[in-house]
Amino acid sequence: MGQTRREKALSHQTFEDVALFPPLPQSFRRFAFPGLCGIALLVLILTYSNHFQNQFHFDDSHALENNVYVRDIRSIPLFFKDATTHTSLPTNQTYRPVLMSLFAVAYWLGNGLDPFYFHLLIFIGYLVQCVLIFFVYLYLMNMAKRHPWNRFVALLATGGFGLHTANAETINYITANSDSLSTLCVIAAFAIYFYFPGVRKWYLYLGPIAVGALIKPTAVMFAPLFFIYLLLFQNEGTLSVCSSDARKKWYRSAAQSAPAFVVCLLLYLFVDRMTSDSWIPGGTSRLQYLQTQSFVIVHYVYMFFLPVGLSADTDWKIIPSVFDDRVVVGMVFILMMLKIAYKTSKTQNTRPIAFGILWFFLALGPTSSLIPLAEVLNDHRVFFPYVGLMLAVSTALSQQVIKWEAGTHRAWVYSRLIPLVVVLVIGAHAVGTYHRNKVWRTGESLWYDVTVKSPNNGRGLMNYGLTQMSQGKYERALEYFEQALRITPYYSYLYVNLGVLKAAMERHSEAERHFRDAIQYGPNFPETHYYYAGWLYRQGRTAEAAELAKVAIRLSHAHVGARKLLMDIYFSQQNWAALQELAKETQGLIRDDPTALHYLSLGHP
Repeated sequence: MGQTRREKALSHQTFEDVALFPPLPQSFRRFAFPGLCGIALLVLILTYSNHFQNQFHFDDSHALENNVYVRDIRSIPLFFKDATTHTSLPTNQTYRPVLMSLFAVAYWLGNGLDPFYFHLLIFIGYLVQCVLIFFVYLYLMNMAKRHPWNRFVALLATGGFGLHTANAETINYITANSDSLSTLCVIAAFAIYFYFPGVRKWYLYLGPIAVGALIKPTAVMFAPLFFIYLLLFQNEGTLSVCSSDARKKWYRSAAQSAPAFVVCLLLYLFVDRMTSDSWIPGGTSRLQYLQTQSFVIVHYVYMFFLPVGLSADTDWKIIPSVFDDRVVVGMVFILMMLKIAYKTSKTQNTRPIAFGILWFFLALGPTSSLIPLAEVLNDHRVFFPYVGLMLAVSTALSQQVIKWEAGTHRAWVYSRLIPLVVVLVIGAHAVGTYHRNKVWRTGESLWYDVTVKSPNNGRGLMNYGLTQMSQGKYERALEYFEQALRITPYYSYLYVNLGVLKAAMERHSEAERHFRDAIQYGPNFPETHYYYAGWLYRQGRTAEAAELAKVAIRLSHAHVGARKLLMDIYFSQQNWAALQELAKETQGLIRDDPTALHYLSLGHP
């Protein structure tokens, strides 16, 4: 698929002098745009300069902190073998080998779980992504209508995306950066296709998608996005299928994008097959989840324009009735957005708006459709969709400014006021992002923010209680645990933490009751067995503790804590043969594990 006649014509055009501002000296104009690019890069780096030491949170505990495989760079081949090496929590064992390999490299660079190196590698990817987004935006804007302002609009749009406050929810959450890194691969695929037409016939632009799917399978949404691009831009079609000519353009676009669909489908099936059988999405009713997503999408669009209520863990619940006002509002809103996409697809210069809107919906497809996830809403899920929404909004604004600039004197004033307002809004996002980085700094600051923003979230209340328990504030911790218990009475992890707390308060009979409840409500979670085993071991009930520690390891072969606990138990029992066997196995998984090396050095007393 070579370069089209329209693309060749565009590639030979040059930028005209920008007429938005008064004439400036030629030497100044020559360096103005590179200077603005440098300023944008500096602002982005300064905005995120306070996030590199932010702690691990959420899924980081089982994917990084308690996962033996991420601690050895030699485990990289094992990440590609199956998904059981990706986390110590069986229900979360999805297949993401490239992501886990990156984390193993970060662990190796930092010689341990130093969050700086994890954040550093992720942020470097984010910078590369923002550079590529600029070129992708610019290409699409030029395909729609060549204009001297396009590079400035593309730069502002890139700055708006890179500094958007909602993106802080993804960049600060280490394991959730599967969203940012897989999105980088989608953007890279488009950039290769746009700027290197000579490689199209070899389908090399699909290479980044193969990498992206092994980071997070949402990257396969490139295929429908690529089809929409071909339809609207390369084949100059519309979303209408009313005429025979329009249908021919649909058929042509489908034929041209068929290889991408085949590759993406094969990648998805491969990742699905490699995902552990123990993985569960966590949701229940597909229909109720789907109808709830209509209003969730309204929330996502609202947060794009005014991200003042961001929560790391929301308390949104399923909307049970399709006739609920929120579902109706959501459906009407979605239809309105699709209508805008349909209308803007009919005119060449507005097609980036249509493409951006459809990008938004297609990128949301994996999390806002028929796969019922445990949380109906997560603010880090919009990272990929916001790439399209930013394109749509920035194109719409720029075209209005261009229209005003060519109009009356009053409109001429507006054409200068709007860019100023946009710059101020982007600056406000930078301030908001800097603030969210501080919220993500520690578990205490993050979970306190959740209790304020999402007071009906039992997990948020529990996790904030944990931060209080770690400081010895047991009564305050118990207060939050009890609040969480009223909201989530069957939450196994909550009973685990109640058991740990009651043990710390020397209320051991209550502690054991809570540990047993934890196993009752979460029999397949290794943590419920591990913490009960630890309590039993400290009570001198080593035989019972050993059996539960074995269950934890059987459920999660990569669980670091359970392995260390069982080695300690075997030592206390003087079970030298079992101790040596477990220590050798653990040392094979973690080359420099101090506990395993210590017990191996003892030999057989």
